[in-house]
Amino acid sequence: MAKRSASVRRELARDDEAFDVPAAVLCACCGQPDCPGCSAACDEGSGVVAIIPWERPIGGVWSRLWATSKATTLGAETFFAAMPDGALPAAMRFALLAETLAILSMIAALLPLVALALPSLTLELARNPAARESALQWLALGVPALTVWMVLAHAVHGAALDLGARRQGARPERRRALRFGLYACGWDLMAGPLGALVMILASGRKGVDQLLSVSLRVPGKASIALLQGVYALRPEAADRARRAGSVAALALTITSGFAAIALIIALS
Repeated sequence: MAKRSASVRRELARDDEAFDVPAAVLCACCGQPDCPGCSAACDEGSGVVAIIPWERPIGGVWSRLWATSKATTLGAETFFAAMPDGALPAAMRFALLAETLAILSMIAALLPLVALALPSLTLELARNPAARESALQWLALGVPALTVWMVLAHAVHGAALDLGARRQGARPERRRALRFGLYACGWDLMAGPLGALVMILASGRKGVDQLLSVSLRVPGKASIALLQGVYALRPEAADRARRAGSVAALALTITSGFAAIALIIALS
């Protein structure tokens, strides 16, 4: 009877082994285990969910936002080299939320300094309800306007990189380039006061030092990673495409910035 029980257990073990399949290795672009080497993915491909925490269906908004922002900054080369295709609305929501938090945290950090530097203005706002109302109105208009402008600047940067890559002979990847620009808004959140505060709480001084050393270099490193990983450009061609994209994005950003200043002056 004991031998028979042992035999049954061995047979059950063999049956279980048939279903004990190791984790499959999925393509970073399309998420398929049998991918022959693609460079494009459909919107519903599991690669999008697997590689970008923000687009996962699990977890809270803050945890997904922070994980994605951290990946775009501290792990920029890995993140953007395997940037998957996907729908734009999710990336746009991430960009708007990240930029809004970055701007609000910057305002919160600068307000005490402004109060110390301009005590007369601070007293006027404290005493005059009309002045306070006007300041709040400007904030209510200025924060969303600056948020949209920053998001558009990042999107233009991505589009300019696509243009530069196509001039180097690469295949167009316009949607991935736009997603690059939108997810690049995570840089601003990480480099702002809120990002520094969270890094201090999570990793202490070491984490902040790492963030500061990476933040200044991340745009160039991420751009090269995108151009070499997604567009499959050689290093020399990727560097030329990056320079052309950066110049175009900078020119458009400066032009739009002057236009925004002129509009503010006209309204005031």
